[in-house]
Amino acid sequence: MAIIVVGGSGRGVGKTALACGLIASLREFRWTAVKITTHEHGNPKPIWEETTAGQGSDTARYLAAGAERALLVTVQPEELGQMVRPLLQPRREEEPSPHLIFESNSILDHLKPDLCLVVDGVPLAGRKVSFAAVMDRADAMVARADQDGTVEGKRPRFSLADLQRISPEMLDWIRVRLRSNLCS
Repeated sequence: MAIIVVGGSGRGVGKTALACGLIASLREFRWTAVKITTHEHGNPKPIWEETTAGQGSDTARYLAAGAERALLVTVQPEELGQMVRPLLQPRREEEPSPHLIFESNSILDHLKPDLCLVVDGVPLAGRKVSFAAVMDRADAMVARADQDGTVEGKRPRFSLADLQRISPEMLDWIRVRLRSNLCS
């Protein structure tokens, strides 16, 4: 099972756009996309499954991008581990969407993903409190820019003109990383 976490420096930086770009670019992984939030979204259950693709919500956008399943987990931080544990149980490969992509900073307190990508786009004063911890776990940084580009290094920085369109260089880097983690 591949697990990717998309975190970010704040609200509105493009976490959902990047998750959708990854889903669309890596369709062979048959993703279950999971948005984790502490904000009420009007759903009576703490884990709610989206069934309609579209643009009206983040979970609908996941389905529109090609996710096989899209879940919204509304939970307080102290309950998160218990709430997502069933999603992390090993699944048979023939089951639908055996791979997970989480949009969350706080999930990193409960799992070690194969890949953690962090979207940075908020000035220091507006950053989420959880951002510092996410930075410690980030495998790569991603930011909006006028054009696609890559700054190599221990923790590469990918610049994307459109977060929903993953550059070939970034896609190659992700595939190598996932393949390496899945084979080990």
